Amino acid sequence: MKPSATGDEAHLYERIRELVLSARQTVARGVDLVQVHTNFEIGRHIVEHEQQGDERASYGKELLTALANRLTEEFGKGFARSNVAYMRSFYLAYSGRAPIVQTASGQLASVENDRAACESFTLPGTLQTPPAKSSPFRPFSLSWSHYVFLLGIKNSDERSFYEIEASEQNWTLRELKRQFNSGLYERLALSRDKQGIRELARAGQLIAQPKDILKEPLVLEFLGLSEQSRYSESELETAIISQIEQFLLELGKGFLFEARQKRFSFDDDHFFVDLVFYNRLLRCYVLIDLKLGKLTHQDLGQMQMYVNYFDRHVKTADENASIGIVLCKKKHEALVEITLPKDANIHAREYQLCLPSKAELQAKLLEWTAEVGA
Repeated sequence: MKPSATGDEAHLYERIRELVLSARQTVARGVDLVQVHTNFEIGRHIVEHEQQGDERASYGKELLTALANRLTEEFGKGFARSNVAYMRSFYLAYSGRAPIVQTASGQLASVENDRAACESFTLPGTLQTPPAKSSPFRPFSLSWSHYVFLLGIKNSDERSFYEIEASEQNWTLRELKRQFNSGLYERLALSRDKQGIRELARAGQLIAQPKDILKEPLVLEFLGLSEQSRYSESELETAIISQIEQFLLELGKGFLFEARQKRFSFDDDHFFVDLVFYNRLLRCYVLIDLKLGKLTHQDLGQMQMYVNYFDRHVKTADENASIGIVLCKKKHEALVEITLPKDANIHAREYQLCLPSKAELQAKLLEWTAEVGA
């Protein structure tokens, strides 16, 4: 009979298993980056060929079809006319980027900070000139499928935002599509001034102060609840807990889940905070209370009590002030303004159970930026 593995052997196996999985993921990522870089260069060659004269530019459609046919004949799938057209569009959209200087093997080496151990690899015909000062260098870091999706976003600022966030948060293509379809860019931009909107395009969502984590509305379509169905606050809370990974993704960067129905007491009175999170970037607790009915000033006052308790009895001296969010179906803007001071760490935010209309959010953003600029 084969002897059972000891604890030490099992630990050794797990360490080796992690190394193998990590290596496979790294190699796969390297292959993705080589594909992206190669497609960028193919697009560059096509565009430069077209720009040599009016006659060549005029037969662009025929050129792409002929190239696609010949490349497919020699190299197989992956070079359909539509994909070759994407390569051309990819170069046009990202030609302001620095040319490909970082090598594919260098990308792999960066995982272990050991570039010297890898041989240099460059694509034939790749430009090696430094980037223009007006175009900050940001290396390609997503898969080709990600970039094909991003090409469909016409607003360059919005496209830049989603590329940064997808790269920094390791979004899958499915997660990227979900965040785009939920109007994440517009929902964040609506809570910022013009400089803040420019920062979204330049650096993504930066978390430096409490208002940076706020967005409106929060979109909870992944809960599977219908706008028309009747459900209780307890059922809403249970649905959130069952989809906590998706809820954390919707909340944004740096959130850690700590507790539900967190209890604390004063004398013989007991109180319960629906959901307690911790944001490691802001280094503070974030308390969420769920409300189905009409928002009242009592709801805001209750949340202020929760926050005061956490600040006085839970948080440590080196942590920042707690944040309270009353998450409701419909907030009363005038009530919030008259109840809370402008610098309050209590916020009312709406949620909805279906994806918002991109057109509606974009119209709101245009209206908002016009008001800010007035």
